[in-house]
Amino acid sequence: MSWALLFRAREYLKGSLWVYPLAGAILGPLLAVLTRQADTSVTVPQAWQYAPSTASTVLTTIVGAAVGLTGFVVTVTVLAIQMATGTFSARYMRIWYRDRLLKAVLAVLAGTLTFSFSLLRQVGSTQVPNIGVSVAGGLLVLSLVLFLLFFDRFIHRLRPVAVADLVGQMALRVITTVTQAAQIDTASAEIAAGDPVLMVTSGRAGSIQAINVRGLVTWASRHNQLIAMQAAVGDFVTTGQHLIAVFGDGAAPVKTDRLQAMIALGAERTVEQDPAFAIRIMADIAVKALSAAINDPTTAVQALDHLGNVLRLLGATPLHGPLTFRDTEGTPRLLMPGRTWTDYLTLAVTEIREYGCSSIQVVRRLRAILEDLQESVRPEHRPAVDTEIAKLDATIAAGFAGSVDIDQARARDRQGIGGPAATEISSPAASN
Repeated sequence: MSWALLFRAREYLKGSLWVYPLAGAILGPLLAVLTRQADTSVTVPQAWQYAPSTASTVLTTIVGAAVGLTGFVVTVTVLAIQMATGTFSARYMRIWYRDRLLKAVLAVLAGTLTFSFSLLRQVGSTQVPNIGVSVAGGLLVLSLVLFLLFFDRFIHRLRPVAVADLVGQMALRVITTVTQAAQIDTASAEIAAGDPVLMVTSGRAGSIQAINVRGLVTWASRHNQLIAMQAAVGDFVTTGQHLIAVFGDGAAPVKTDRLQAMIALGAERTVEQDPAFAIRIMADIAVKALSAAINDPTTAVQALDHLGNVLRLLGATPLHGPLTFRDTEGTPRLLMPGRTWTDYLTLAVTEIREYGCSSIQVVRRLRAILEDLQESVRPEHRPAVDTEIAKLDATIAAGFAGSVDIDQARARDRQGIGGPAATEISSPAASN
């Protein structure tokens, strides 16, 4: 099985809502067999013994409760997803249905249903699965506890700040992983001068979800070639579009299936190797909050809080463009398009500045973020921040022209509006 197929299989399992419940449904009857064996070899205390009629009633009730609770969980999930995608971003839905707690609730409920139903067949006039009935009751209690945890978690995740925080944490993890794995060298693109000896095209249309960097480097090192990616992670490619260019002195292998199998394509982008997609989701939340239909600039400010945290980490990273991956001997083997600091900064603030140009708290929060970035980012990244501040000044001048609040709009405020005045706090010794 190819790397791309394995990646897509993992992604499918992460997003599937039927695999784990099916596994729970299969484990239920198996557990029923185990409890039956335990009943034959263990003497159950009198307090744990049930009459046949009582056992049948309890198990029937548990079966009905499991079915009803499963339907309620599905209903709550659908309603929550509708509210979240309508209020925040359609891209957030992919994160929502991957929640492990949701899958755990469905799996335990499915297992409780099939386990209890299997036990009903064991109830006879002289035989009662005493241990199984007690276990079924315990599984129902566990299902209720998991449902309450699930309900509490999903209710809290309907808050915009919780969504922005979740996506921001994902972005921070991906940024750390991706930047640590890459060696950045802006001059390395010159290595790929000349005509390629092999061009690999896409066999299907889709978004590039991930790239097997290690596999491509190993292949290039084995054949003494240099691979240059023609599209970046997150790009949508069409059928027959160039994906890979192979450079080298000798002839490259004619078959391209091996190289195609190292590029995972899917219907939509993922956050696995694409921190810009996480920034896209947070920007979407802010932009939708600023729409005329919702008109909630405070939500946009909360999204900016977490965007600022992600930008601070990116600003401390040497982002200069093309990524160069080398083999164990230090020879460049893979060139990949890489986003610059300007690319990330533009993605994070441009649309929010455009749609929030008339909101005083949005422009004040934007200024606070940009001025904080001026002090925290690497020196080579500061010109891009200065450019964004100049654009913000021009936006405020146009949006608040003739307004009595133009001076307030030009101020900075980490809370958007209503925060403490941005004054220097001197030490007690200095004030004396």
